[in-house]
Amino acid sequence: MKAIHTKSIIIGIATIVCLSCAPSTKETKANTSLSFDETHYEEATLKTPFGEEIRFRAYTGLYYVENVEDSAYQFLNVFVPEGATQQTPIFMRNYVGGYMAAAPRFPDMNDATGRALQEGYVVVIPGVRGRNSTVTNEQGETVYTGKAPKAILDLKAAVRYLRLFDDKMPGDAEKIITDGTSAGGAMSALQGATADDPMYDSLLKEMGTAPTSDKVFASVCYCPIIDLDHADAAYEWLYGNTSHQQRQSLYMESWVSIHLREEFVKYIDSLNLQKPNGEPLTSENYLGYIEELLIASAQKAKDSGADIPDSIGFSFSSTAGFAAPVNGQIPGMNNSRENPTIGEQQHRQPNFVNRRRQQGDAIIALDMKKYLEYVASTQPLKPCPAFDNLGVVGKTGTGENDLFGDASGSKANFTDFALRMATGDSNAEIDSITKRNVTMMNPMPFIHKGNANIAPHWYIRHGARDRDTAFPIPINLATKLENDGYDVNFELPWNRPHSGDYALNDLFEWIKEITK
Repeated sequence: MKAIHTKSIIIGIATIVCLSCAPSTKETKANTSLSFDETHYEEATLKTPFGEEIRFRAYTGLYYVENVEDSAYQFLNVFVPEGATQQTPIFMRNYVGGYMAAAPRFPDMNDATGRALQEGYVVVIPGVRGRNSTVTNEQGETVYTGKAPKAILDLKAAVRYLRLFDDKMPGDAEKIITDGTSAGGAMSALQGATADDPMYDSLLKEMGTAPTSDKVFASVCYCPIIDLDHADAAYEWLYGNTSHQQRQSLYMESWVSIHLREEFVKYIDSLNLQKPNGEPLTSENYLGYIEELLIASAQKAKDSGADIPDSIGFSFSSTAGFAAPVNGQIPGMNNSRENPTIGEQQHRQPNFVNRRRQQGDAIIALDMKKYLEYVASTQPLKPCPAFDNLGVVGKTGTGENDLFGDASGSKANFTDFALRMATGDSNAEIDSITKRNVTMMNPMPFIHKGNANIAPHWYIRHGARDRDTAFPIPINLATKLENDGYDVNFELPWNRPHSGDYALNDLFEWIKEITK
């Protein structure tokens, strides 16, 4: 295969280069036809930190919808390493953060894209519209193009494009692994949980997507910011009683926090989740379950050499309860006598009660209140409410309020509770369009629904000191998927803040296992 463009491009370890420069975000709508020319690529080289060169072909500027609303974002880049075939898995990484727009990029050795290329996988990086993306219409007005649910629609369209040209394009569209962090983790979770659900059909058709499936093989979700309609309640339930909760200095904020905690108790019990041992997971034992997961995380880190202090709430086992005999001798005895009497044996038993205590090998308990205080001390907690606070106790809204606004750039409440607090109307309800958008941005309702082609494999991580959303949010996702029989690899990695694409050895060992 001969490349039309023969320019060789070397990409440094941390440099991000775009071969096909995107137009300005200030553009009007455009129409295009879906196409892929396998002979139209550029050759490039990525250098690893050890000086190794990874040679690949770069197919860039591939528009994945016919009705392009925002030409700065609605295209993808495909990178094919030497040796890739039609059977090679595809690693699709989105760079969505804070639900903002993300332009297509080049592989980077500082994240999973470079590692995926190094492992021999085809890498796809799609552009995605977000809450801040805009175009200028024919009247010269600024139009916001990426309000909910536009981001997940773009990613679905990108998958459909890959499937449409699966016979022409290197890589196996039946083995697409999605990856994202934070809001990008939410996008990856949505790709895995909502594929082919009819709820999205009409909007995808309007965009001019390929008439194919948007099912993916696996979803990698780092600290996914999902379940936004219950995230406020989860946050207050977990962090509402910490002393670092300085945001509750006002009476009304305290009242809001208490009310939200009560709402989360109802929500947890409505999910009908089960722990791995089959025991029901309820509001009564949920905090204890988080404790179990955190102890497992800390124990794994400790076994690998990490120093786990007891000052943040952990308790450790004492030293061994039995002292092994030395050279066959009875421990604690004067072994000068070959045949001590029974009384002497009893009298000379070692004094375990008065031994010097030291940190043992096993973590046996965790004081959750102390641990949550520790998490809150490492970085400020979010305000109350944490996600939907537009107009609540004088607050001006969050990025999530911006996400659910309209094309004019407005913000909007997306929960009935916050809307009622903001308006003073105890009967107020969010409108039907916003309600639909909230549902379409949440993977949780689709798992039991039965209409979606849910990804069979899931890799979910949320740092053990990540306070950007509460622990129950990713735990609920993982547990619900496990309860429905999907393959889920879930952990709360020790001492990790809000971050992604870490422990790549673990991630790519998992990918190798599920794709072999």
